[in-house]
Amino acid sequence: AAVPSGASTGEFEALEMRDGGKAYMGKGVLNAVKNVNEIIAPALIGKDVKEQVAIDKYMVETLDGTQNEWGWCKKKLGANAILGVSLAVCRAGAAARKVPLWQHIADLAGNPSPCLPVPSFNIINGGSHAGNKLAMQEFMILPVGAESFTEAMKIGSEVYHNLKKVINKRYGLDATAVGDEGGFAPNIQSNGEAIDLIEEAINNAGYTGKVRLGMDVASSEFYTGVEDNRYNLDFKNPNAPDSEKLPADKLQELYEGFIAKTKDTSPIVSIEDPFDQDDWNSWIKFTAAVGQDVQIVGDDLTVTNPTRVKKAIDTKACNALLLKVNQIGSISESIEAVTMAKKAGWAIMTSHRSGETEDTFIADLAVGLSAGQIKTGAPCR
Repeated sequence: AAVPSGASTGEFEALEMRDGGKAYMGKGVLNAVKNVNEIIAPALIGKDVKEQVAIDKYMVETLDGTQNEWGWCKKKLGANAILGVSLAVCRAGAAARKVPLWQHIADLAGNPSPCLPVPSFNIINGGSHAGNKLAMQEFMILPVGAESFTEAMKIGSEVYHNLKKVINKRYGLDATAVGDEGGFAPNIQSNGEAIDLIEEAINNAGYTGKVRLGMDVASSEFYTGVEDNRYNLDFKNPNAPDSEKLPADKLQELYEGFIAKTKDTSPIVSIEDPFDQDDWNSWIKFTAAVGQDVQIVGDDLTVTNPTRVKKAIDTKACNALLLKVNQIGSISESIEAVTMAKKAGWAIMTSHRSGETEDTFIADLAVGLSAGQIKTGAPCR
């Protein structure tokens, strides 16, 4: 098992333990590994790997035991230590039962009908994932018109390569360099221009009508704070003009303009983290306005945390959950968050992290939980 990390992380994610100091720029994980070897491993010897919930509960509540207002925060051992073991136990449980991993996950969740997801391809990178001027972090395509996962991969790949041609023709070859998640990172500032580039690529590939658009705004990355209470669309510029700093209502108008602009070609069907992780009122207002037609995805807002998911359900702050297992730190808690969201009628999108590993666990997770959607970067990732 391998545990990923994220470049843009939510304030309310469970603690990712790092070593600090000079080695690896402070990002080493030797202390987390030590916690696995010296505390977790000896305590789990002899336990039944098929008992996922019991083992996760024991690690989280007994071996770690740290809590904050949002639940078990894994501050003692580190969510990255606990999750690595939780993933390994889940794989071992599948092996012990002699079933595929996706089937084991489905059984743990009580899901009788596992299914393949629609892939969401992040084909233009901005925000904290790229060195360009774009404030919004991910511009995605979802091939919802595909008849199979295989066809969806074909559509996504062809649009991606057509996009490279469009960007090369308009800005030159150096504009086709890629960001953290494999999407192109042309040095443009207009978020609307990114959408225009993708629509041209979809049309050139011959897939207009088969593809929908999605965005991960990651707006917590450019929120100016509670006192100023604006969103800085030129946040990479230390001398950003005031005209680029929008209050929440103006930012909502910008999103609504994008939705209206694309509705007859490649409609925007998904917007993730449109507002800051604590700007609950703006989330509630936006979901009430567009939630019938667009999935409003909670990532930094919900951080795969059942307590925050419940608050979002109760307040109608969003209508879809981004599932990132390392945000919460165990498979059981991840399943709990998904189950809760599904009961509320939410959509689910399984997600990688920008600091992803070669571990393919989330592919089985998406299938086993019938998440319906998965995003793992661009086709080149």
